[in-house]
Amino acid sequence: MTGNMATLEDLSQAYQDSIPADLRHTRSFEWYLEAVHEEPKIARSAHQRVADMFDYYGTEYDEDAGVVEYRLASKDPLFDGENTFYGRSIHEAIHEFVNKVKSGARGLGPEKRIKLLLGPVGSGKSDFDRQVRRYFEDYTLRDDGRMYTFRWINLCDVIHDQDPSDDVVRSPMNQDPLVLLPQTQRDRIIETLNERLTAPYTIRNEQSLDPASEFYMDKLLEEYDDNLKQVLENHVEIVRLVADENKRRSIETFEPKDKKNQDETELTGDVNYSKIAVYGESDPRAFDYSGAFCNANRGIFSGEELLKLQREFLYDFLHASQEQTIKPKNNPRIDIDQVIVGRTNMPEYKEKKGDEKMEAFNDRTKRIDFPYVLQYEEESKVYQKMLNNADLPDIHVEPHTLEMAGLFGVLTRVVDPDGGQIGVVQKAKAYNGESDDVDDIDLKKLREEAQETAEVGEGMEGVSPRFVSDEIAEAIMDSMHRGREFLSPLTTFNHLEANLENHGSIPEEHFEQYYRYLELVREEYKERAIEDVRHALAYDVDEIRRQGEKYMDHVMAYIDDDTIEDEITGRESEPDETFLRSVEEKLNIPEDRKDDFRQEVSNWVSRRAREGTSFNPQDNDRLRRALERKLWEDKKHNINFSALVSSGETEDDERNAWIDALVEQGYSKEGAKEVLEFAGAEVAKTELEE
Repeated sequence: MTGNMATLEDLSQAYQDSIPADLRHTRSFEWYLEAVHEEPKIARSAHQRVADMFDYYGTEYDEDAGVVEYRLASKDPLFDGENTFYGRSIHEAIHEFVNKVKSGARGLGPEKRIKLLLGPVGSGKSDFDRQVRRYFEDYTLRDDGRMYTFRWINLCDVIHDQDPSDDVVRSPMNQDPLVLLPQTQRDRIIETLNERLTAPYTIRNEQSLDPASEFYMDKLLEEYDDNLKQVLENHVEIVRLVADENKRRSIETFEPKDKKNQDETELTGDVNYSKIAVYGESDPRAFDYSGAFCNANRGIFSGEELLKLQREFLYDFLHASQEQTIKPKNNPRIDIDQVIVGRTNMPEYKEKKGDEKMEAFNDRTKRIDFPYVLQYEEESKVYQKMLNNADLPDIHVEPHTLEMAGLFGVLTRVVDPDGGQIGVVQKAKAYNGESDDVDDIDLKKLREEAQETAEVGEGMEGVSPRFVSDEIAEAIMDSMHRGREFLSPLTTFNHLEANLENHGSIPEEHFEQYYRYLELVREEYKERAIEDVRHALAYDVDEIRRQGEKYMDHVMAYIDDDTIEDEITGRESEPDETFLRSVEEKLNIPEDRKDDFRQEVSNWVSRRAREGTSFNPQDNDRLRRALERKLWEDKKHNINFSALVSSGETEDDERNAWIDALVEQGYSKEGAKEVLEFAGAEVAKTELEE
């Protein structure tokens, strides 16, 4: 090593360490029988292996959302979180996908269906599909995910017209070595494997050898007088099979080409013209197993923009899914074993949905909605991920910038609630898990009503994260060009508004509504900016704690129908209802809901006490906001509001103290000056009028 620079030897060793020890080794068929007897999962089907892959990288249960999260999507452990997925709706979609794969692993039917990821542009379905393929590659490199195939050797010793270049031939379909056994003998082996298997599924394998391998087997058995043992010992080697998308091995991505030039051989394979002169056109050895279904065998077939294919071209998917076979032109059927995943956008889905001629194809698909994120704080993490993965300039992203951009995105995606009881912003807050002013909202009912109202499903339309991310990027560069070393929500709003009509994926009929949503977001940001300024003007962490402890003492006495002892005089008194309501009214909690709120806070304190965590009002978002607002009411009479609207170039000590307080909240110094100017004037105007 020279400094921190890796040497060639270091790099070479690291590469060797990353390769399975048995990747370059060949084994005997006898060895494979012993290995699969020791670990029956080696002989799993594609659905079973993919299902186990999701569990291998770990699962977590999000109790608040009630959703199982798979760590390969929620944490991305292999790539340090580079491609994590956010939002309840997304993890619900991923969970649904995994459930269908696991159902297929048990042979319940989905193994014979196309898993069709349906969603709007930019919803993340392509990223998820890619993530599954990347992790499948890694999983098959590991001992838990290993699989094997075979190759024919010494063929020229027996088959006299065999091309010398074909003396060693790898299984064209990368089939499991068990297919070399006749079905009766194979069933005996599999029965033993299932007795030893500890899994929620059973091993099955009723596949036939591919035509070329069947040809070799017949020729060799004929030569050895049907002595299968000699064939397997003298002409078969077992090799490790590792999925590799670049090598088109057990993973294949199929993309539609020009509609006029679509050819079924892209899926099923074609004649190998270089071998026709050697073997003849009808000889199975002259077939080239290069079709997408052939390459994907034992793994994952990924079909991009599947419904853009011509109807006739989709017929091959019917047998590939339902019958798990493919039928190349002028060749016998070939068995396949793979998880078939398709992706499509809303326009193509709507077009094909009403096509009666697509009935057979639709019947063989399992639709999995992959909507946009509907929680704006989770949406903001999508933008933060974009910033984390980029060479971000030396610029400070101000508080609320990404969250408010996320709120705009979510407003365009949720169904506007009917009845007028709550507004669309309140609904977005409820989806985000905020409980102020939404205690009476039934989230489950809200979601059900939205699903009934939406044409396809809530979150399946609206602006994409890609559009918002692009505008954030433009706002960053614009700020840099203007010498501003910070990105504020106000700058971001301006870019969203200016470019809304320039984005090709946003329908013209939505412009007016989206402009209205931007105004709602501006109002929401103004309220938050005002809260931040008030916090800077009056915040006192010690006073917040004292008031919080006082509130909890009185709440516990109220719930227990007990009295409060004065710390100074020692006199007993009833809980101070006036004080309790002065806190609760800051959250607009009505008189008839005060008991619910007090019990909620009491339960929170008790739960933390059981966990060994001391009480801190800062840790309860609702209580903290209520106490901050009460503190503001108590202290605002001592604030010099005229200083808020001072336009002098020289900042006085009082104004500098407020700026410093905003910096402590996460603002840059220049950003603090902007928000003080933006929201401070509103605060001063309101208070001076009073």
